[in-house]
Amino acid sequence: MGRIGTTELVLILVVLLLLFGAKRIPDIARAVGKSMSQFKKGLKDVDIESDEVGSDDGKKEQSEE
Repeated sequence: MGRIGTTELVLILVVLLLLFGAKRIPDIARAVGKSMSQFKKGLKDVDIESDEVGSDDGKKEQSEE
């Protein structure tokens, strides 16, 4: 339970084909791929910024003592 089987996957693909048409599906898939890569890049940038802020806070605390 919880995993998508072959039957469910085929049904989803048929519904997508009926809703959007064969010409738009590659464009939608491309847009989703670009969005995912930009989201992952944004997460990396936030992680790098939080590491930089964390190291700056430590320097300020040491200089205040």
